Amino acid sequence: MGLGDVLLIVLLVAAILLIVYGIVIYNHLVALKHNVAKAWSNIDVLLKQRHDELPKLVEVCKQYMGYEQETLEKVMQARARVAAAREGGDVPALGQAETQLRLGLGNLFALAEAYPDLKANTNFQHLADRVTALENSIADRREYYNESVNLNNVRIEQFPDVIVARKFGFGPFDLLEFAEEEKADVDLKGLFAG
Repeated sequence: MGLGDVLLIVLLVAAILLIVYGIVIYNHLVALKHNVAKAWSNIDVLLKQRHDELPKLVEVCKQYMGYEQETLEKVMQARARVAAAREGGDVPALGQAETQLRLGLGNLFALAEAYPDLKANTNFQHLADRVTALENSIADRREYYNESVNLNNVRIEQFPDVIVARKFGFGPFDLLEFAEEEKADVDLKGLFAG
């Protein structure tokens, strides 16, 4: 066996190892992409459930809150924007619409405090608890989704993964972010003034 044969064997082994390494990277990128899709699907299910509960909540509130139609309408408009963004897969628009919906729900629940009969209504209590539980679940799933997106986005920019990612069209995903209003501290003085 000559030097040429040894060199050929070394080159073949190196090529095989390179191909196997490329396959491992590709498979990992596929797993990350599907993990993002799974995380989005979890959020989507919760958004659909909340979408179905909100009209029931607004309907119960309408019976007691005759003078608060503007607040009820804002909640329903925000609900429609969330649904449109969700169905279109527009993550940035969903984040903005979610912010408006959450603010609207916060206002609705704050106004409900002024209606003792509404607060005592078992349907309202059940629906409010259900919507609040869904909100908490969405927040948890949003964290998981954003972590999945971050793992994907970092990995497709790292070397040598970036080569495989570009070659096979793996791209970044958008984080699900809410507007600054939702992240800001609550103005307690404003809530209790007047």
